[in-house]
Amino acid sequence: MENNNYYGQRQYHVTVKERPTLSFKSITLADMPLINQLLQHSSTRTCDYTAGGIYMWIDCFGYEYCVFDDTLFIKGFSENRPGEVAFSLPIGKMPLQESVSLLRQYCDSMEMPLVFSAIPEDRVDAVAAITGGSVEQLDGWSDYLYEAVALASLSGKALSKKRNHVNRFMADNPDYEFEPITPDLLPELILFFAGRPMPDKLDTSMALYEQHECMRVLEHYSSYPFEGAVLRSQSGDIAAFTVGEIIGDTLYVHIEKMNHEIPGAGETINRLFAAEMLHRHPQIRYINREEDMGDPGLRYAKESYRPVMLINKYNVRCL
Repeated sequence: MENNNYYGQRQYHVTVKERPTLSFKSITLADMPLINQLLQHSSTRTCDYTAGGIYMWIDCFGYEYCVFDDTLFIKGFSENRPGEVAFSLPIGKMPLQESVSLLRQYCDSMEMPLVFSAIPEDRVDAVAAITGGSVEQLDGWSDYLYEAVALASLSGKALSKKRNHVNRFMADNPDYEFEPITPDLLPELILFFAGRPMPDKLDTSMALYEQHECMRVLEHYSSYPFEGAVLRSQSGDIAAFTVGEIIGDTLYVHIEKMNHEIPGAGETINRLFAAEMLHRHPQIRYINREEDMGDPGLRYAKESYRPVMLINKYNVRCL
């Protein structure tokens, strides 16, 4: 047999006839250690390739997974075409051309087209070149990426309003407390979150789904590779909390909730969490605050922090 590829220290090659068909299964919290380990090989900064980006959207996109030769394959539904089966970019040691070939074989066996969804901008050309597929940009699903140092300091004229909000909070709450999320804080956090009014969002069903998933994270917090923080006001009550995770040089903020009746609570926990995470993890360069999902209020809020770029995402429909 001809060997034309390398896997680790051994030569690796399989012919078309020898390739096993991929077998997908449901994702559970018990799978978190394996999936999170493979996600560390991700070379993109989009939130779709994080534990939060997968586990908090399992029910929405019907995610299933398969691991073959230290490569993670995720199957679900397309972001803009509910019910259409689509795949994420494979992550791991297998070369992209080989992993795409395995997915094509799987789709042929299932008699369905091979569609990739939410492919990040820096990888879409490679996927399209291998598959010869057509490319479609996903509206409303671009990730907002920020300089970590900028959010930690809020320096400069462009962020002066954010600094003013933080200064207002600290003036009103000189004895505020900022502390990491620990197991003993979770019951209080759950009560705080359960008592928050539903936000007035354009898509109420999406807001309800997000609320359910945030509660599930709090209920099973120790199962996730997350770090979080709590901000308390002068009275000692919770004013805000946030939850994120780190892959490579990027902090992904999955959850940020606050009491909107406390001026500056949101801006303050945003800045303090960025600064604390930079202190704990000096390798962080960027903070990903995820998508706006077409919601005008979220778009305005995310743009107001002056992102350094939007990471666009695409569907690739293979020929």
